[in-house]
Amino acid sequence: MTFYVFELIAMLVVILVAAELFTNALEHLGERLNISEGVTGSLFAAVGTALPETAVPLLSILAGTSDTVVNEEIGVGSILGAPLMLSTLSISLMALAAWPRRGLRGYVTPERTGMTRDLNVFLFAFGLAALAMYVPPGMHYLRAALSAILVLTYAGYIGLTLRASTSLVQDGHATEADDRMFLSRLGMRTNRFTIVLQLVLGLILIVIGAEGFISAVDAVSKLLGISALLLSLLVIPIATELPEKLNSILWIRRDRDTLAVGNITGAMVFQGTLLPALGIMLTPWQPRIEVLSGVVITLIAAGWLRLHCRARGLPLWIFAANAALYATYLITTLRHQSA
Repeated sequence: MTFYVFELIAMLVVILVAAELFTNALEHLGERLNISEGVTGSLFAAVGTALPETAVPLLSILAGTSDTVVNEEIGVGSILGAPLMLSTLSISLMALAAWPRRGLRGYVTPERTGMTRDLNVFLFAFGLAALAMYVPPGMHYLRAALSAILVLTYAGYIGLTLRASTSLVQDGHATEADDRMFLSRLGMRTNRFTIVLQLVLGLILIVIGAEGFISAVDAVSKLLGISALLLSLLVIPIATELPEKLNSILWIRRDRDTLAVGNITGAMVFQGTLLPALGIMLTPWQPRIEVLSGVVITLIAAGWLRLHCRARGLPLWIFAANAALYATYLITTLRHQSA
């Protein structure tokens, strides 16, 4: 047991280092391309820091353990657990980080059109993914059509986000890298080659870390007598989403609200479109109670944020309130597990 716990921690460290390398390089790429904070936060940083969550279900479904059922449970749990964590615990921790300086009545003021776009796309896509759970596995063509719609939705989202970039840059929302490139600290120049090199290094480490994480999760779930689905719904998202939490916390404390919020809402769109498309096609994708409760709470959390999007921003307590939704899910799921 001790060995597997150590392996979990070690692989988590690898994933976190890799995500930091990847995100750092993405910020410099955004600065060189002269794109907006919205694009960098909702696309570049969101996709970069979402790679750990992405790698886990991908590798689990496509090249996991010898137990197909475990692979599918880890895959489905990781796919659906990530948006749940992002829309509840991650967004609440970000607000908590801003509270000492801004107070409970303070506001978070991201660029409104970007946040609204992110949440609208996510609610549509994740709602569609939820409906897909009721499509029988034998209806392959309908499942394929729903998966294609989700992929096209993300492609359209990218187009809309990039299209809005020019005007946002002109309005003073251009991306600025906060830190030097890590490779530059080793004496290398910061140019497109070193940026791409650091991106590739980060990606390779993410894959290595995710493979080890899958193996350790499988072993720990069997030792504790907990289903791989439950463990992947609760443990994997908390662990692999640390990059989003840490980046958003750092950005919100530096008053970079657009980057902080976009990092989370952009990751929600990524996790709510492309990965469910994969799950619909390659797993049973059925409405089990642990899954359905998480999906419902995720949609409520995202809808709550969308309802309160205003030009002047959102009060901190709106974000903080989503922590209660996560607590509700945790209590409900653990009670069902023990029943």
